[in-house]
Amino acid sequence: MIEADALLKPVHVGAVALSGAGFVLRGLGMLAGAAWLQARAVRILPHVVDTVLLASALGLAWTLRLSPLAHPWLAAKIGGLLVYIALGMLALRPGRPRALRGCAGAGACLAFYYIVSVALTKDPLGPWAH
Repeated sequence: MIEADALLKPVHVGAVALSGAGFVLRGLGMLAGAAWLQARAVRILPHVVDTVLLASALGLAWTLRLSPLAHPWLAAKIGGLLVYIALGMLALRPGRPRALRGCAGAGACLAFYYIVSVALTKDPLGPWAH
């Protein structure tokens, strides 16, 4: 029998990749003033991907018995996620100055990189871990 985490991990990793790529594409489209950003699928798909991402993360934490209180790297990932969400919302919200959205988008990409590096190293220092 296949373990639940063996099924959840590839789903989670795939959702991470889709979420990050989708954010970058939407950010570049926003900076270019692309009309395709108004398409229904473009507005709905990120919510679907992020829901799968969150559900798979919670499922992995549950099946692997991981707690952010017992695993500092997991707490760091959650903190990085909150920064990523805040910067991403600022970057993709229309009506803000283009320079501000561009800087927020770059910051969100750095936060995304940090989150992935923490996940790979299992160390709160992420890219600075040795």
